[in-house]
Amino acid sequence: MLRKRTAHRWPLTWMIVIGVFVVVGTGWMVQLINESNQDTAQDKFRNEPDYIIDRFSVVRMTKDGKPAYIISGDKLTHLPAEDASDIVKPYINTLAADHPPMTVRGDTARVDRDNSRVKFNGNVSVVRPAEGKSQAMSLTAPTLTVFPDEQRMETDAPVELHLGQTVATGVGMTANNATLQTQLGGRGKITVPPRAAR
Repeated sequence: MLRKRTAHRWPLTWMIVIGVFVVVGTGWMVQLINESNQDTAQDKFRNEPDYIIDRFSVVRMTKDGKPAYIISGDKLTHLPAEDASDIVKPYINTLAADHPPMTVRGDTARVDRDNSRVKFNGNVSVVRPAEGKSQAMSLTAPTLTVFPDEQRMETDAPVELHLGQTVATGVGMTANNATLQTQLGGRGKITVPPRAAR
C-alpha cells in the first residue's frame, strides 16, 4: 500500500522538476531576447545624430591663442558613432598671419580625424588673392580634402588651376599654402599667356 503511494509521487515530482526547468529556461530566454532588442535599439540610436546646428561658425585657434581659421556652413550634423560631422554649404577661411589668406567652399563636407581633415564634395572652389610676391590663385575640383591645421590640400579628381594669368589642368593635385607649392597630377596641360600679358 505504501509502495503504491510513493510510486505515484515519482512521476508527479519529475513533472514539477521539469516544469521548474521550463519556467526558468523561458525566463532566461525572454531576458536574452529583451537584452538583444535593447542592444539593437542602442545601435540604432548610436547611428543617429546627437546634435544639429544651423548656420554655424567656429574659429579654430593656434597654440599661442591666435585665430588660425574659421569653418562655417548652413548646417552641421554630428554623428557620434563615426565621431564625424557632415556640413551643408561648408566654408573655410584661413586667418594665419604668416600665410596668404585662402577660402575653400563646396556643396557638402565631412569633418573627421579629430577635426583635422575636411573632405569637400561638389563644386569645390579655392581662392587665394594676390599678396606680396604670391600671385592670385583659384582652383576648382569636384572633390578636395583639406587639412586646415597643416595648411595643405589634396585630391585625386580633375583640377583646373588659375595662377595669375596661367591656367593649368590635371588629374590629381597636392598643394601647400604655407610653402606656396602646388603639384598637379598627370594627363594635364598648362596654358601660359604671352610675355606681354604677364
